[in-house]
Amino acid sequence: MEQTSNRRIYIERTLALIKPGAIYKAEEIEDVILKSGFIILQKRKLQLSPEQCSDFYSDQYGKLFFPSLTAFMSSGPIIAMTLARDNAVAHWKSILGPVNSIKARETHPECLRAKYGTSDLKNALHGSESFHAAEREIKFMFPNSLIEPFPSREATEEYLSRYVNPTLLRGLTELCKHKPHNPCIWLADWLIKNNPYKPQICDGNIVEEAE
Repeated sequence: MEQTSNRRIYIERTLALIKPGAIYKAEEIEDVILKSGFIILQKRKLQLSPEQCSDFYSDQYGKLFFPSLTAFMSSGPIIAMTLARDNAVAHWKSILGPVNSIKARETHPECLRAKYGTSDLKNALHGSESFHAAEREIKFMFPNSLIEPFPSREATEEYLSRYVNPTLLRGLTELCKHKPHNPCIWLADWLIKNNPYKPQICDGNIVEEAE
């Protein structure tokens, strides 16, 4: 008998930028994003100053193309989006394709940079390079948003094991015993009633402790 392992999905976030040269195709690009399984959590249209571009691309400071990059990125409005799905950083990068749009047309003709970009600099779109870069870039583009830290896989598994799975297992066991006509509604009601972490309401007068 073959053993099957359950595939667990861990949601990530990444930053997507539609650059000045491709903003007129924003609607098409957003459609591709949604059809690729992403959820657009946040979106805003803005125009960055050269100083803001320098801060955003600070990791590229000192490279020959840096002045041209900041000049181009501040030349017109851009659209910033926070995207979410499983393996978001890597998946968005794969859809974008190579950085150089000219080379992308030769090696990855279906990628977004091949379709909407025109050169190495004017490559239409930006995507976060890594998990930690995504966190920094999202905070940069959406400074007024409350962004909780990304939990690690170990922290997620520990939380589920400690706080979710025991109660859920009890609920599923009761579900099998009762066999209700509408199992989803029944289980939802059961979980609400038997949530061990719901606020406790105390009836009666509050008694102050004597000093």
